[in-house]
Amino acid sequence: MHAHTDRLEFAPPGTPGRVRAVILALLVHGLLLAALAWGVRWTRDTQILSAEAELWSALPQEAAPRAIEPPPQPTVPQPTPPPPKPVPVVEPPAPLPKVDIALEQEKRRLQKEQARLEELKQEKLRQKLAKEREDKLEKAKLDKLKQDKLKQEQLKQEQLKQEKLQAAQDKLKEEQATKAKQAAQDKKQTALEAKQLQAQRQKNLQRMAGLAGASGAANATGSAMKSSGPSASYGGRIRARVKPNIVFIDDIAGNPTAEVEVRAAPDGTIVGRKITKSSGNQAWDDAVIRAIDKTEVLPRDIDGSMPSTLTLIFRPKD
Repeated sequence: MHAHTDRLEFAPPGTPGRVRAVILALLVHGLLLAALAWGVRWTRDTQILSAEAELWSALPQEAAPRAIEPPPQPTVPQPTPPPPKPVPVVEPPAPLPKVDIALEQEKRRLQKEQARLEELKQEKLRQKLAKEREDKLEKAKLDKLKQDKLKQEQLKQEQLKQEKLQAAQDKLKEEQATKAKQAAQDKKQTALEAKQLQAQRQKNLQRMAGLAGASGAANATGSAMKSSGPSASYGGRIRARVKPNIVFIDDIAGNPTAEVEVRAAPDGTIVGRKITKSSGNQAWDDAVIRAIDKTEVLPRDIDGSMPSTLTLIFRPKD
């Protein structure tokens, strides 16, 4: 049943009207068989044929002289030979009916058709197996290409990860170096301010030990009661007050200088500010202005004075 189903599955499409043709052929064959059965008288008993033969001489011969007959002798009756048995005549076999020939031809045609269908089935099966092998090879090739691409992507991602890690490490080292440099500069500036403060204290002591009506140093050459300019350490104090309020996170090339003119009230309150010399970087200039606005009040000088106008200088890497 399974083989028959497979054969029909791979068989070519049927010819239109084939069922009707087969029915008509069977009907015609049936009518032919009925006509033969009615018109032919079949011999059922074996016919025994008898034949007689006369013997003649093949060549003419002259008769011999009549012999003298001896006196008759008592004859002994001879047994009569049996008559010869008739030779049966073998009739040639009757030809096969045309119906059997047609059936045999139909059977052979069906066998050939079945063989052709079987061969077609085998051919389709071979083609199917060949296609499956090709599909497997193609799939294996695609899988290999996919794996190679995945490996390349993984290597690329790993390389990018290493590059990012290296860049982060380099940036961290640079930041650490910058912080260390800034700390060294701050330490140097603090030491310098401490030294200036100590010198100022010495000057103050000398001034206090000098004339009561003068406020200058012992070696001062001015004629005023006190100096009108700020002290040497006053600029550092102003920067120390404003610098913590500067918020600037952008990368900047070099160390540009921004000069700001600040006007203050006698109590140190900032009443005005403007950029007198731009650093060339608008973001740094804006950060400095915001820091001054946030500071609001500037510290007094060591003598309690407060200049009305100050020029402050800011650099991002100082």
